[in-house]
Amino acid sequence: MQRPDMSVVLAGIPMRNPVMTASGTFGYGAEFADYLDLESIGAMVTKGLSLKPKAGNPTPRIVETPGGMLNAIGLQNVGIDAFIEQKLPYLKNVNTPVIANLYGNTLEEYGEVASRLDGLAGVAGIEVNISCPNVKQGGIVFGTDPGAAREVVSLVKRNTSKPLIVKLSPNVTDVVLMAKACADAGADALSLINTLTGMAIDLERRRPVLANVTGGLSGPAIKPVALRMVWQVAKAVKLPLIGIGGIMNGRDALEFMLAGATAIQVGTASFLDPSAAQRIAQEMEQYLVDHGIASVRSLIGALEV
Repeated sequence: MQRPDMSVVLAGIPMRNPVMTASGTFGYGAEFADYLDLESIGAMVTKGLSLKPKAGNPTPRIVETPGGMLNAIGLQNVGIDAFIEQKLPYLKNVNTPVIANLYGNTLEEYGEVASRLDGLAGVAGIEVNISCPNVKQGGIVFGTDPGAAREVVSLVKRNTSKPLIVKLSPNVTDVVLMAKACADAGADALSLINTLTGMAIDLERRRPVLANVTGGLSGPAIKPVALRMVWQVAKAVKLPLIGIGGIMNGRDALEFMLAGATAIQVGTASFLDPSAAQRIAQEMEQYLVDHGIASVRSLIGALEV
């Protein structure tokens, strides 16, 4: 049997396989070059980029939890200028699509970062993190209000010609409502899920473990929630989906594809095993070989319910 066809096309971006790295878990790509072949995976997603550099939250800002971890990094990043000048030149020489993740604290910031990225060679697409508070509107999180989400997505869409992926928050009553709002506003693809809000308490000190008090829960603990949300959204919108949440091996990844995802992102697994993304791509391919499946695309949405 020939090697299976692992390629997918996500919102017009051709990828050699469905494995992407999750924003905030893979630096700007170069940091992982010693641990895996950057040209063995489907796409790399950068840390969230903002208009100005950001130091993030005070420490402690990471804590392990049963089946996962909490992080309150606070979207620390070098800012869009330093990304363009210092990080992008390296990435241009890697033959793997680069997706720039961006965020803002106001609508205007989202629009400006998107327009700065728009003309750049070496950036294949944009992923928008809408799990941020709008500081001009009493801190309402863009990604938990359909109206606010629609506003930010349509603004970014007007400021870029690149494929637009919107990353959905799971901290909502109805993820389908949010997905539809983003689709209506012009999203080309949706990635889900972002982290679930949680906290950890130090019993002896009677204090929160994280300086920020709350943080985002990721890792295997959230996988059942993520699978359910991907499945629900896949039935409700016609956009390609990227499944994220607790993917530790090839089988996990393929489960997300059955639920309706075209691609997947590896996040927390890369902290445990820096070569996880490459390994997971290999494990996915091996599963197809073992089961005589010619193309990974035949598994997208093939769940029998």
